[in-house]
Amino acid sequence: MKSAIGLLEMKNITKGILAADAMLKAAPVELVTAQSLCPGKYMVMVAGDVGAVQSAVSSGRAAGGAENIVDEFVLPNLHPNLFPALTGCTEAKQLRSLGLIESYSVASAIIAADTAVKAAAVELLEVRLARGMGGKALVTLSGEVGAVTAAVRAGSSAILDSGFLADQLVLPAPHKELAALVL
Repeated sequence: MKSAIGLLEMKNITKGILAADAMLKAAPVELVTAQSLCPGKYMVMVAGDVGAVQSAVSSGRAAGGAENIVDEFVLPNLHPNLFPALTGCTEAKQLRSLGLIESYSVASAIIAADTAVKAAAVELLEVRLARGMGGKALVTLSGEVGAVTAAVRAGSSAILDSGFLADQLVLPAPHKELAALVL
């Protein structure tokens, strides 16, 4: 597994593609994803060694223009459950307490998810990335109520100062029919 991921979330598609090209040319990184998001934004995520990812993100920022960036990050030492949650491949057995972190950017949701899952013994269910949600992103997690509360608090705190935190919620005992929506 690569030791870091980097992400640029751009205001428009053309600048996002330009940034993606610059990122891939700048350093030996692997393209994880490059795709359009609602509402007309573009996300580029790369993986690799920390230095290579930092160089790629810096080059992408310069090529796409800082004025076109919605959000960005370089995240070293990812929690291993983050990638399955990003791709919707997490297989939860049961829904215990439910935690939600809603953000206004994809980058902030990923940071919140990584922070949350590192803060407490919770199961990261999904990180839904701004498709069909007006540009917002949503982190869902489950576990014992105390752990979920601690994880949601930690994840929300990690993005609070950025201004990208939209909302947060802990449902201690969600209705059993909710499980079909989140599992």
